[in-house]
Amino acid sequence: MTDILTKSHPSAEQPTFSGAELLFSESLMADMLGEAESNANKLATLTLGKAPRRDLLPLLLEHLPEENIAHFGLLDGLSSAEIEQRYGPVAGEKVTMTHMEDGSYVILSAGKVEAELQKLIFRLEAKGFANILILCAGEYKNLKANSAILLEPYRMLPPLVNAITDGHQVGVMVAREEYLGEQAYKWQSLASRPRFAVASPWVENDDELIDAALHLQEQGADVVVLDCLGYHQRHRDFLQKLLGIPVLLSNVLLAGLAAELVA
Repeated sequence: MTDILTKSHPSAEQPTFSGAELLFSESLMADMLGEAESNANKLATLTLGKAPRRDLLPLLLEHLPEENIAHFGLLDGLSSAEIEQRYGPVAGEKVTMTHMEDGSYVILSAGKVEAELQKLIFRLEAKGFANILILCAGEYKNLKANSAILLEPYRMLPPLVNAITDGHQVGVMVAREEYLGEQAYKWQSLASRPRFAVASPWVENDDELIDAALHLQEQGADVVVLDCLGYHQRHRDFLQKLLGIPVLLSNVLLAGLAAELVA
């Protein structure tokens, strides 16, 4: 992905353009404006991994036509070596993880990821996108947009779940144990302290999923939230039948909210 805007530098002499150069410049500007106008009614999705995220795309397509969605990934076009070079963490640094399409995952520097996400947000704004959905459940406090609506799961989900559950005991299921560290802070706005359990959505059998769900229910949870973009509708339906209590899928909540802004 490349910038479509470049910074100008002051100089003693102002540049002059030939007729051909001026026509080219005007043509390029028209293309840029046309691109920005065509993107205004599209939803841009931005993921830490490589786009598109096949786990969320079917849910978005239930609400929006595919031509109204544009996908961008932090790791698009990068080899494993390039990913390590750009985003590899140093000892003691806060890290984040992203799941890859081949089933593996990579550990990244949270600070480097946040800085690059911010650059991408500004580039997407320059391309005319008015709605940008961050496909990551992690916390990035400093991300901002100048004009676009920035949809961040970390900021959106807790108040939404709090309104839906209305004081019920919430159980939160996450994909990896490493994610538990920030979960207490993330969900502190809930009416009562949530219970937590870990189950990977990427394993072939459901044993881990069942154990985690039963553990949440034993702790008093009467509503379960599947808080990872890797959980699918299948997981939600399976657990709701198993437990006999409401199970909320964060993917579905995010997809519905995002689609409302673009539809």
